[in-house]
Amino acid sequence: MIPESVEAVQDALAASAYIADRPLAVTIHLALQMGRPLFLEGEAGVGKTEIAKVLADILDEDLIRLQCYEGLDVSHALYEWDYARQMLAIRMMEAAGTAAADVADIMSRQYLVARPLLQAVEQGAEGRRPVLLIDELDRADEEFEAYLLELLSDFQVTIPEVATIKAKVPPVVVITSNRTREIHDALKRRCLYHWIDYPSYERELAILRTKAPDVPERLAAQIAAAMQELRKSDLFKPPGVAETLDWGHALTVLGRRELDATTIDGTLGVILKYQEDLEQVRAGGLDKLLVVE
Repeated sequence: MIPESVEAVQDALAASAYIADRPLAVTIHLALQMGRPLFLEGEAGVGKTEIAKVLADILDEDLIRLQCYEGLDVSHALYEWDYARQMLAIRMMEAAGTAAADVADIMSRQYLVARPLLQAVEQGAEGRRPVLLIDELDRADEEFEAYLLELLSDFQVTIPEVATIKAKVPPVVVITSNRTREIHDALKRRCLYHWIDYPSYERELAILRTKAPDVPERLAAQIAAAMQELRKSDLFKPPGVAETLDWGHALTVLGRRELDATTIDGTLGVILKYQEDLEQVRAGGLDKLLVVE
């Protein structure tokens, strides 16, 4: 069942352990009700991909994920022919003496390998509404981005040898970008847009309590405050929520119940992944991360 109100969306997200603020819940609600793709931008690790996973859980539908990368083309995103099966079929036809009559059969749907985009459209053609996650679109080439325009407008794909397949109901589309490059306006116009920022102290603490309940309360408060302080620094890669949760789990494994400078120094590699950032934080003094006394 699709939540029917903003409050219902927010409650459903919370029930699936995703703590969303109201602006994000409003955007998700509109995307679901209007059948429009949801375009999410933000720094890595702030929870963009997790939204698609949670929506699939809420809607009880499949999560179909297309991970973008440089050089991604249509054959890997839409469909490709199963050449091995086609060759086997041709040889069997030749052995039976029916190759000339049945050669057209090897260009039928049964010899296609459906990739994420076709999978989503075909499920939509069956009346289902899967969640299609197009993850980190900014990593793909602009040519692939241009190909998505027709799909996002009409939710149909044309396979020349087979047919045009159109979704009866549009899949729930979630597109994410870390903004390593700008996405073209033509694609953004087809979507509802939302920027996911780093969480406030209160929301980060709530996320820790929800996703890492084994972390002691005082330690969770110290972690959330320390992360807020770290993001004020001019780091090459500020830590995201994913690193917050990793830190909480790591400190729990170590049996820590509160932060101190020695503990921070020993576990900085859990949250910072560049040597320059590590050196900068240590040079600035680790005691300033002990905000909660």
